[in-house]
Amino acid sequence: MTKSELIERLSDEHGLLNKKDAESIINLIFDGIGDALATGNRVEIRGFGSFTIRERDAREARNPKSGELVSIPSRKTPFFKTGKELRERVDG
Repeated sequence: MTKSELIERLSDEHGLLNKKDAESIINLIFDGIGDALATGNRVEIRGFGSFTIRERDAREARNPKSGELVSIPSRKTPFFKTGKELRERVDG
């Protein structure tokens, strides 16, 4: 499901929301999650999952084209862990 499909579905299922309002709500949620992660906080949505930041260590890798060693610096990356209810729902 894409973001535009999510907006469409939200506006269709709730007659009080038009597409512009639905888009504002979706953007508010996504921006809130992004802002929380950017400040190092954890975001948990019960029954769905949690978003955290993981630190990846610096490492050496090979350029597949030339075969030379490339140094990759450490970085922070978002990580999503599914909640129990979502995991059970997907498993059937």
